[in-house]
Amino acid sequence: MPKFCGQEKCLVDANGRVKLSPRFERAFREEGAVEVVLHCLPEGGLGVYPPSVWNRLRAAEEQTVLKAATSVVARRQLRRFGAMTQSEELSNQGRITLPAGFRGMMGLEPGTEAVLVGCECGIEIWNAERWQAEQKRLWEHEASRAEAEMKADVAAAGWSPGQQEG
Repeated sequence: MPKFCGQEKCLVDANGRVKLSPRFERAFREEGAVEVVLHCLPEGGLGVYPPSVWNRLRAAEEQTVLKAATSVVARRQLRRFGAMTQSEELSNQGRITLPAGFRGMMGLEPGTEAVLVGCECGIEIWNAERWQAEQKRLWEHEASRAEAEMKADVAAAGWSPGQQEG
């Protein structure tokens, strides 16, 4: 089974930390991660990645670095990634401290119910209410894609609604 799959509920503790489930903690440790990379996602969750995965994700942005001297867009993109990314240590108890600035942006203040969501290459930490809304958007998107795919298949077959097979 892939390492970073499934969902687990937890609470953000009084110190702004979340405790990983044993399987997520084990997955990070198997990746050799004593330190994890936190990144604020535009959708509203907080991505948590082993450094090796983060480095692969960011390798695609090498062109952005090269364009930074001449492109406002490239500089803004680098600024967004730089400001919205931070490394944190995974404690011996499997806890991650969420930086105070990130907690406010992500709705993960102490006492908040959170959901740890596997995203195959790491996990995402979501405010439980935001995660529920995101799941709804995911299902609506999938239904919309399925409908478009069905229409395309029907059109490619030359069949029209109301036409009977014969």
